[in-house]
Amino acid sequence: MQVTKLGHCCLLIKVEGLNILTDPGSYSDTQNGLKDINMVLITHQHGDHLHIESLKEVLKNNPKAKVYTNNGVAKKLDEEGIKYNILEGRNKIENNGVKIEAFDAKHEEIYKDLGQVQNTGYFIAEKLFYPGDAFHNPGKPVDILALPVAGPWCRVRDFIRYALELKPKKAFPIHDGMLQQDRIGSAHRVPENVLPNHGIKFFIMNPGDDQEF
Repeated sequence: MQVTKLGHCCLLIKVEGLNILTDPGSYSDTQNGLKDINMVLITHQHGDHLHIESLKEVLKNNPKAKVYTNNGVAKKLDEEGIKYNILEGRNKIENNGVKIEAFDAKHEEIYKDLGQVQNTGYFIAEKLFYPGDAFHNPGKPVDILALPVAGPWCRVRDFIRYALELKPKKAFPIHDGMLQQDRIGSAHRVPENVLPNHGIKFFIMNPGDDQEF
C-alpha cells in the first residue's frame, strides 16, 4: 500500500491496483489534476473534507470514478447533481479484491451540537483506518492509522489517547491543513516523541509526501 498525502485529509491510497482518493476538501487542490482515480471516499460534509468544485474537477478528469459516502453528504451531492453510492453504518464493499468497510460515528464536538454531522470513517484493505473527524474505535486491529492531529475539536491529549487506545502498528498525521508548515509544533512533535514508546511507528507526512506501508 502506498499513501500520498495531498494535503489536510486528502489522501491518494494505492492498493492492489486500486487508486482511492479521500476527502477532496478546500485545504488542498493537488487532487484536481489527478488521473486514474477509481474511488472517492468522503467522510462528511464540512468544507475541508468536501469541496464541491474540487470534486467536480476530480470527476471530470476521472469519469469512471465512483463516489462513496454517507447520507449526510448525499444531500449536498444531490443539490449538485453528482452521482454517488452510499457506504455508511457498518456496511462494506469489495472492489478489485480490496475490502472497504464503513464505520459511522458522530463528528467530534466543536461546541455542543455545532457541526455535529454524520461522519463515516473507512477501513481500507484491512490495513488502513481513516476515521474522518471522529475518535472512533472500529473494534478491530488497526495496522495503519490516519491520525487527526489538529482542529477546533482536536486536542493533543485527545489524539494521543486515541492512538494509544487503537494501538496501531503505524500512524501518520492528517487534519493539519490549518497549521502553518513551519509552525506545526506539538501536532507532529508530541506523537513523534510519545507514540514510539508504546510500539507505534509515527511517520511525519507533509503535503506531497508519500509512504510505502
